[in-house]
Amino acid sequence: MLIGVLSDTHGCVEATRAALRIFQELETEQLLHCGDIGSASIIDLFDSLPTHFVFGNVDNRLLLRQAIDEGGHTCHGRFGSLELAGKKIAFLHGDDGRLLSDTVASGQWDLVCHGHTHHAARVTVGSTVVLNPGALVRSDSPSVALVDLPAIRISPITL
Repeated sequence: MLIGVLSDTHGCVEATRAALRIFQELETEQLLHCGDIGSASIIDLFDSLPTHFVFGNVDNRLLLRQAIDEGGHTCHGRFGSLELAGKKIAFLHGDDGRLLSDTVASGQWDLVCHGHTHHAARVTVGSTVVLNPGALVRSDSPSVALVDLPAIRISPITL
């Protein structure tokens, strides 16, 4: 199962469209958006792929929750959790450093995805893979990530 992970779109329609084209070409089955969505206009772009959203520190939660619901996607608030292909996945924005570190340290997740820093990174803490896909805007190297489950093989994608 292929899932796409992205974060920090900050309302940039052009960059988000480019990322979504790549995910569609790669036949990604679901997407995780790790917050700082930026505007309701971004939500409309996700109409062709089931997407799970969490809020970031700059997001207008009321406005975006309505757009996510109307778009038929799933809004997880500030913290999301899923089980896909037998793997437990948590995703959050990452601006709450304590929540992020507690989530990673808990050992209850196979994969923890977050954004916020605008820098792509992948580390393993115990048995947990921690993935920051990078950012689509306000980054020297805009990027997203593709995750092949259940193996948790991560392919960074630079736009």
